[in-house]
Amino acid sequence: MRKSTRGQVDPFIVMDVMEAARAAEESGRHIIHMEVGQPSTPAPRAAREALVQEMGKDALGYTVALGLPELRKGIASLYKDWYNVDLDPARVVVTPGSSGAFILAFSALFDAGDKVGLGEPGYPSYRQILKAMSIEAVGLQTAAENRYQPVPSDIPPGLAGMITASPANPSGTMLGHGELEALIRKCHAQGTAFIADEIYHGLQYDGRAVSALEVSDDIYVINSFSKYFSMTGWRVGWMIVPDDHIRHVERIAQNMFICAPHASQVAAIAALNSREELDANLQTYRENRRILTEELPKIGFEKFAPADGAFYIYCDVSDYTTDSRAFAAEILEKAGVAVTPGLDFDPRRGAQTLRFSYARSTDDIREGVKRLAGFMADRGH
Repeated sequence: MRKSTRGQVDPFIVMDVMEAARAAEESGRHIIHMEVGQPSTPAPRAAREALVQEMGKDALGYTVALGLPELRKGIASLYKDWYNVDLDPARVVVTPGSSGAFILAFSALFDAGDKVGLGEPGYPSYRQILKAMSIEAVGLQTAAENRYQPVPSDIPPGLAGMITASPANPSGTMLGHGELEALIRKCHAQGTAFIADEIYHGLQYDGRAVSALEVSDDIYVINSFSKYFSMTGWRVGWMIVPDDHIRHVERIAQNMFICAPHASQVAAIAALNSREELDANLQTYRENRRILTEELPKIGFEKFAPADGAFYIYCDVSDYTTDSRAFAAEILEKAGVAVTPGLDFDPRRGAQTLRFSYARSTDDIREGVKRLAGFMADRGH
């Protein structure tokens, strides 16, 4: 049977690394997982208990396409708490994870053949989702001196859209208010739609994260319950859209998804009121970050981006390899540590970078560092 050219997307390499790590574990090896950007903690206790209670009294059928009104109000309240932004809940669109939000956003904003800019290194699925929708992804090579974040001069004319992420995956770097304002001003001036990926908000260590909504309402903002709220597999995210896009997005959502999973929306409502438990998780990440930023330079991995937020260290390993995929495979085989090759995030420079995730337990991070130190010592570094 025929296959579409739109479907010829690249693999998500971190998932291949996960599979290699799984196979190693199946053979009896103990693997330290520093490859996947997934909290090791479960959904908040209140979220799990709320779902159990709701399952006993509700069939949990379809919800309205834009999401449960209580959840949309709760998300709007979060913007007041975190950013002092007064947000109309009508602008909140609940989605099947942030991935569903990207599909909705790209469908609402772009036509086939449009060009959309994205910083490199960056989250690889932006590029692949755009390709699957016959939209051209334009990779913008960001500079280390700009903390691997785009600056206005990086944005060429002729783009239908621009995507930024702060805190970013894989670098962990953040955009301040002035930096976001300059990027949004440039995009508005040339008619480029602006999409802010804020999925790692809540996971920052030196100062607060700035939302693009503090700069402009004429943008799309995407977030999720996956990271700070520790609900990756529940597949519930959200999107903030301008007033005049609400019905436009609603019609697409009705037809593409009907709604986000009802059960996950119920849990998400309770998760919004679980900040104390979630902030305790943040303290674990903070300690893990401290360990890696102090110990990695001692064992030869000293060139990495400032890890302002998220739970990643993005490291330049050009002194050791020009093939990060092979280097990651060697680390997995010899050290029993799974890490992600930079090729996932930067097709041009990623052969000389690795991403280390510190989303697991602190004991795992300490053991991972110990194994990496032994590996580098054996290599003579």
